[in-house]
Amino acid sequence: MQDSVAAVKFSGERGAPRLMRFERVSYAVNATNILIDISLDLWAGLPTVLLGPNGSGKTSLLKVAMELILPTSGRIAHPQRQGVRRLRKAIVFQNPVMLRRTAASNVRYALEAAHRQPSATAVERLLARVGMAVLANRPARKLSSGEQQRLALARALAREPDILFLDEPTSNLDPNATKGVEDIIAHIAAEGVKVVIATHDLGQARRVANDVIFLANGRLLEQAPATDFFRGPASEAARRFLAGELVL
Repeated sequence: MQDSVAAVKFSGERGAPRLMRFERVSYAVNATNILIDISLDLWAGLPTVLLGPNGSGKTSLLKVAMELILPTSGRIAHPQRQGVRRLRKAIVFQNPVMLRRTAASNVRYALEAAHRQPSATAVERLLARVGMAVLANRPARKLSSGEQQRLALARALAREPDILFLDEPTSNLDPNATKGVEDIIAHIAAEGVKVVIATHDLGQARRVANDVIFLANGRLLEQAPATDFFRGPASEAARRFLAGELVL
Protein backbone atom coordinates (compact mmCIF):
# COMPACT_ATOMS: atom_id res chain seq x y z
CA MET A 1 0.00 0.00 0.00
CA GLN A 2 1.49 3.34 -1.03
CA ASP A 3 2.22 5.88 1.68
CA SER A 4 1.07 8.78 -0.50
CA VAL A 5 -2.62 8.18 0.21
CA ALA A 6 -4.68 7.69 3.33
CA ALA A 7 -4.43 4.01 4.13
CA VAL A 8 -7.32 3.86 6.59
CA LYS A 9 -10.57 5.81 6.57
CA PHE A 10 -12.29 6.84 9.78
CA SER A 11 -16.03 7.48 9.65
CA GLY A 12 -16.52 8.78 13.17
CA GLU A 13 -18.44 7.37 16.10
CA ARG A 14 -21.86 5.94 15.39
CA GLY A 15 -24.35 8.77 14.95
CA ALA A 16 -21.76 11.53 15.39
CA PRO A 17 -22.17 14.50 13.03
CA ARG A 18 -19.39 15.58 10.69
CA LEU A 19 -18.06 18.99 11.74
CA MET A 20 -15.57 19.75 9.00
CA ARG A 21 -14.29 18.29 5.76
CA PHE A 22 -10.95 18.93 4.08
CA GLU A 23 -11.38 18.53 0.32
CA ARG A 24 -8.02 18.02 -1.44
CA VAL A 25 -6.40 20.81 0.57
CA SER A 26 -2.87 21.83 -0.33
CA TYR A 27 -0.79 24.65 1.06
CA ALA A 28 2.53 25.91 -0.24
CA VAL A 29 4.90 28.74 0.60
CA ASN A 30 6.78 29.84 -2.50
CA ALA A 31 8.00 26.55 -3.98
CA THR A 32 7.77 24.58 -0.73
CA ASN A 33 4.80 22.24 -0.30
CA ILE A 34 3.62 22.21 3.32
CA LEU A 35 0.34 20.30 2.90
CA ILE A 36 -0.30 18.08 -0.10
CA ASP A 37 -3.77 17.02 -1.27
CA ILE A 38 -5.29 16.50 2.20
CA SER A 39 -8.77 14.98 2.28
CA LEU A 40 -10.22 14.09 5.68
CA ASP A 41 -13.24 14.53 7.94
CA LEU A 42 -13.41 15.78 11.52
CA TRP A 43 -16.30 14.29 13.49
CA ALA A 44 -17.95 15.32 16.74
CA GLY A 45 -17.05 13.18 19.71
CA LEU A 46 -13.97 12.29 21.71
CA PRO A 47 -10.52 13.81 21.04
CA THR A 48 -8.72 13.39 17.74
CA VAL A 49 -4.93 13.42 17.78
CA LEU A 50 -3.00 14.79 14.83
CA LEU A 51 0.25 12.84 14.95
CA GLY A 52 3.47 12.97 13.00
CA PRO A 53 7.14 13.95 13.15
CA ASN A 54 8.27 17.56 13.35
CA GLY A 55 7.79 19.28 10.02
CA SER A 56 4.96 16.99 8.92
CA GLY A 57 2.47 19.85 8.52
CA LYS A 58 0.46 19.50 11.73
CA THR A 59 0.50 23.18 12.71
CA SER A 60 -0.28 24.28 9.15
CA LEU A 61 -3.26 21.95 9.02
CA LEU A 62 -4.63 23.49 12.24
CA LYS A 63 -4.09 27.01 10.88
CA VAL A 64 -5.95 26.11 7.69
CA ALA A 65 -8.79 24.64 9.76
CA MET A 66 -8.97 27.89 11.74
CA GLU A 67 -8.83 29.95 8.52
CA LEU A 68 -5.69 31.70 9.76
CA ILE A 69 -4.06 30.78 6.45
CA LEU A 70 -5.78 29.99 3.17
CA PRO A 71 -5.20 26.80 1.18
CA THR A 72 -3.25 27.10 -2.05
CA SER A 73 -5.82 24.71 -3.51
CA GLY A 74 -8.78 22.72 -2.27
CA ARG A 75 -11.22 23.88 0.37
CA ILE A 76 -12.64 23.39 3.86
CA ALA A 77 -16.33 22.46 3.81
CA HIS A 78 -18.82 22.53 6.65
CA PRO A 79 -21.91 20.32 6.45
CA GLN A 80 -25.28 22.01 6.38
CA ARG A 81 -26.38 22.69 9.95
CA GLN A 82 -30.07 23.38 9.54
CA GLY A 83 -31.41 25.40 12.43
CA VAL A 84 -27.96 25.43 14.06
CA ARG A 85 -25.65 28.42 14.37
CA ARG A 86 -22.36 28.58 12.51
CA LEU A 87 -19.58 26.33 13.81
CA ARG A 88 -17.48 28.07 16.45
CA LYS A 89 -13.75 27.32 16.56
CA ALA A 90 -10.86 28.23 18.84
CA ILE A 91 -7.16 27.43 18.94
CA VAL A 92 -4.39 27.36 21.57
CA PHE A 93 -0.80 27.43 20.34
CA GLN A 94 2.29 25.86 21.87
CA ASN A 95 3.52 29.14 23.37
CA PRO A 96 0.45 31.30 24.02
CA VAL A 97 1.02 35.03 24.44
CA MET A 98 -0.15 36.39 27.77
CA LEU A 99 -1.49 39.93 27.98
CA ARG A 100 0.17 42.24 30.50
CA ARG A 101 -2.80 41.85 32.80
CA THR A 102 -4.02 39.58 35.55
CA ALA A 103 -5.33 36.12 34.76
CA ALA A 104 -8.88 37.37 35.31
CA SER A 105 -8.33 40.34 32.99
CA ASN A 106 -6.97 38.02 30.28
CA VAL A 107 -10.19 36.02 30.45
CA ARG A 108 -12.30 39.19 30.56
CA TYR A 109 -10.60 40.40 27.38
CA ALA A 110 -11.29 37.04 25.70
CA LEU A 111 -14.98 37.27 26.62
CA GLU A 112 -15.19 40.78 25.18
CA ALA A 113 -13.47 39.64 21.97
CA ALA A 114 -16.02 36.82 21.70
CA HIS A 115 -18.86 39.35 22.16
CA ARG A 116 -19.91 37.73 25.41
CA GLN A 117 -20.80 39.50 28.66
CA PRO A 118 -17.52 39.82 30.60
CA SER A 119 -19.16 39.61 34.00
CA ALA A 120 -17.24 38.66 37.12
CA THR A 121 -19.29 35.47 37.30
CA ALA A 122 -18.42 34.48 33.73
CA VAL A 123 -14.72 35.12 34.36
CA GLU A 124 -14.78 33.13 37.59
CA ARG A 125 -16.53 30.17 35.94
CA LEU A 126 -14.00 29.99 33.12
CA LEU A 127 -11.06 30.18 35.51
CA ALA A 128 -12.66 27.48 37.66
CA ARG A 129 -13.04 25.19 34.63
CA VAL A 130 -9.25 25.13 34.26
CA GLY A 131 -8.38 25.13 37.96
CA MET A 132 -7.18 28.73 37.99
CA ALA A 133 -9.75 30.48 40.20
CA VAL A 134 -7.31 30.97 43.08
CA LEU A 135 -4.86 32.70 40.72
CA ALA A 136 -7.38 35.16 39.26
CA ASN A 137 -5.43 38.22 40.44
CA ARG A 138 -1.95 36.91 39.58
CA PRO A 139 -0.19 38.73 36.70
CA ALA A 140 -0.50 36.37 33.73
CA ARG A 141 3.13 36.73 32.70
CA LYS A 142 4.30 35.63 36.15
CA LEU A 143 2.40 32.35 35.99
CA SER A 144 4.27 29.10 35.41
CA SER A 145 4.25 27.57 31.94
CA GLY A 146 1.58 25.08 32.96
CA GLU A 147 -0.58 27.80 34.50
CA GLN A 148 -0.23 29.92 31.37
CA GLN A 149 -1.37 27.00 29.25
CA ARG A 150 -4.40 26.55 31.52
CA LEU A 151 -5.17 30.25 31.21
CA ALA A 152 -4.88 30.01 27.42
CA LEU A 153 -7.44 27.20 27.53
CA ALA A 154 -9.79 29.38 29.59
CA ARG A 155 -9.46 32.18 27.03
CA ALA A 156 -10.21 29.75 24.21
CA LEU A 157 -13.26 28.44 26.07
CA ALA A 158 -14.56 32.00 26.29
CA ARG A 159 -15.52 31.58 22.64
CA GLU A 160 -17.78 28.62 23.57
CA PRO A 161 -16.19 26.59 20.75
CA ASP A 162 -17.72 23.55 19.13
CA ILE A 163 -14.22 22.49 18.13
CA LEU A 164 -10.99 23.34 19.95
CA PHE A 165 -7.61 22.95 18.22
CA LEU A 166 -4.53 22.51 20.41
CA ASP A 167 -1.03 22.77 18.94
CA GLU A 168 1.53 20.84 21.04
CA PRO A 169 -0.19 22.04 24.26
CA THR A 170 2.20 20.32 26.69
CA SER A 171 5.49 20.20 24.82
CA ASN A 172 7.18 22.59 27.27
CA LEU A 173 5.59 21.26 30.45
CA ASP A 174 6.76 18.91 33.19
CA PRO A 175 4.82 15.68 33.87
CA ASN A 176 2.62 17.19 36.61
CA ALA A 177 1.63 20.17 34.48
CA THR A 178 1.09 17.86 31.50
CA LYS A 179 -1.30 15.71 33.51
CA GLY A 180 -3.19 18.81 34.61
CA VAL A 181 -3.68 19.96 31.04
CA GLU A 182 -4.68 16.48 29.88
CA ASP A 183 -7.25 16.28 32.68
CA ILE A 184 -8.73 19.57 31.51
CA ILE A 185 -8.85 18.26 27.95
CA ALA A 186 -10.76 15.21 29.17
CA HIS A 187 -13.27 17.41 31.00
CA ILE A 188 -13.72 19.68 27.99
CA ALA A 189 -14.34 16.69 25.73
CA ALA A 190 -16.84 15.25 28.23
CA GLU A 191 -18.75 18.52 28.02
CA GLY A 192 -19.20 18.01 24.28
CA VAL A 193 -16.42 20.14 22.82
CA LYS A 194 -14.56 18.43 19.99
CA VAL A 195 -10.83 18.59 20.74
CA VAL A 196 -8.17 18.13 18.04
CA ILE A 197 -4.63 17.90 19.42
CA ALA A 198 -1.47 18.15 17.32
CA THR A 199 1.46 16.38 18.95
CA HIS A 200 4.55 14.31 18.23
CA ASP A 201 4.39 12.82 21.76
CA LEU A 202 3.41 9.18 21.39
CA GLY A 203 2.66 8.78 25.08
CA GLN A 204 0.20 11.65 25.02
CA ALA A 205 -1.38 10.36 21.84
CA ARG A 206 -1.96 6.96 23.45
CA ARG A 207 -3.45 8.56 26.56
CA VAL A 208 -5.93 10.96 24.97
CA ALA A 209 -6.72 9.87 21.39
CA ASN A 210 -10.01 8.40 20.32
CA ASP A 211 -8.78 8.45 16.73
CA VAL A 212 -5.51 9.37 15.05
CA ILE A 213 -4.68 11.36 11.94
CA PHE A 214 -1.11 10.63 10.87
CA LEU A 215 0.83 13.07 8.69
CA ALA A 216 4.31 12.81 7.23
CA ASN A 217 5.97 15.22 4.81
CA GLY A 218 2.73 17.14 4.38
CA ARG A 219 0.69 14.12 3.35
CA LEU A 220 -2.15 12.36 5.12
CA LEU A 221 -1.14 8.73 5.43
CA GLU A 222 -3.71 7.39 7.86
CA GLN A 223 -6.89 8.25 9.73
CA ALA A 224 -7.99 5.45 12.02
CA PRO A 225 -9.36 4.61 15.48
CA ALA A 226 -6.53 4.95 18.00
CA THR A 227 -6.66 1.29 19.03
CA ASP A 228 -6.28 0.17 15.41
CA PHE A 229 -3.54 2.67 14.66
CA PHE A 230 -1.36 1.75 17.63
CA ARG A 231 -1.99 -1.98 17.22
CA GLY A 232 -1.08 -2.09 13.54
CA PRO A 233 -0.57 1.07 11.47
CA ALA A 234 -1.24 0.62 7.78
CA SER A 235 1.55 2.84 6.42
CA GLU A 236 5.27 2.13 6.54
CA ALA A 237 6.00 5.69 7.70
CA ALA A 238 3.68 5.28 10.69
CA ARG A 239 5.27 1.95 11.57
CA ARG A 240 8.71 3.57 11.57
CA PHE A 241 7.44 6.51 13.61
CA LEU A 242 5.91 4.24 16.26
CA ALA A 243 9.17 2.28 16.40
CA GLY A 244 11.08 5.48 17.18
CA GLU A 245 12.81 5.63 13.81
CA LEU A 246 13.37 8.80 11.81
CA VAL A 247 10.71 9.50 9.18
CA LEU A 248 12.32 11.50 6.37
